[in-house]
Amino acid sequence: MSAPLVSVIIPVYNEEEGLPSLFARLYPALDALGHSYEIIFINDGSRDRSAALLREQFQQRPDVTRVILLNGNFGQHMAIMAGFERSRGQRIVTLDADLQNPPEDIIKLVAKMDEGYDYIGSIRRLRQDRWWRRKASRAMNWLRERITKVKMTDQGCMMRAYDRTIIDAINHSQEVNTFIPALGFTFARNPVEIEVGHEERAAGESKYSLYKLIRLNFDLMTAFSSMPLQIFSLFGMAISLLSALFFVFLVIRRLIVGPEAEGLFTLFALMFFLIGIALFGIGLLGEYVSRIYEQVRRRPRYLVQAVLEQVQE
Repeated sequence: MSAPLVSVIIPVYNEEEGLPSLFARLYPALDALGHSYEIIFINDGSRDRSAALLREQFQQRPDVTRVILLNGNFGQHMAIMAGFERSRGQRIVTLDADLQNPPEDIIKLVAKMDEGYDYIGSIRRLRQDRWWRRKASRAMNWLRERITKVKMTDQGCMMRAYDRTIIDAINHSQEVNTFIPALGFTFARNPVEIEVGHEERAAGESKYSLYKLIRLNFDLMTAFSSMPLQIFSLFGMAISLLSALFFVFLVIRRLIVGPEAEGLFTLFALMFFLIGIALFGIGLLGEYVSRIYEQVRRRPRYLVQAVLEQVQE
């Protein structure tokens, strides 16, 4: 099969209500590109009629549509990885199925790549999310950039474009858990960011709760930097030094003032604080160990149930 210039990767999970609107806007937007393209939908174990709607759409436009049906729910990033490994384009664009990023902006990403950039990040303009999601996203972006040195103004926006060389590097990395935009940034030679539109969800509900957003950023920081361990080590050294100084103070106080029972609860509070710090450190260390454990097991990152694509003779 002749390779298209543009591959659009779209993970789908329980998007039955919004898929018709996505189809109605996506195909005209790509037809207007003036370049050859393919659209790869990845059904990530949806429990509604998403898979049936994707099959129907494939039958309507088999020339440019491919559908990957995963055998379960493996997560957004693993679904995108499945699309990466089967994409054939020289320029790969990722897009969510919820229409919060307008498909009409794909032409802006492709035009920016014509200027020689190999990684096009995106910044949501006039975000329509709830206030707490905007605040949480801004805080996580600030913390992530200082720990991982990965510079992404808006890490929550999945509408991005990658050159073929970056996709090949991502496919060869074989990481069990990864954050694709950050991984692509680390492989990029000439990255840039542009503004894209942002709209309210066309239908359905967001798949990311506050807990999942926090968890995602925790995974991101531990996947791309060992700084959390280093910070904790330095913090532990500081606590140990302060504890030693406090112990010396208590000994001197006992020799001068004598024993007293009034400071018992202060010691309890200090002890519980130190125990809490130790437990946090054990949990942080366990996060890194668990990533090693998952990697060395070498289990498949995802399982493909079926692939719908046009067969060329």
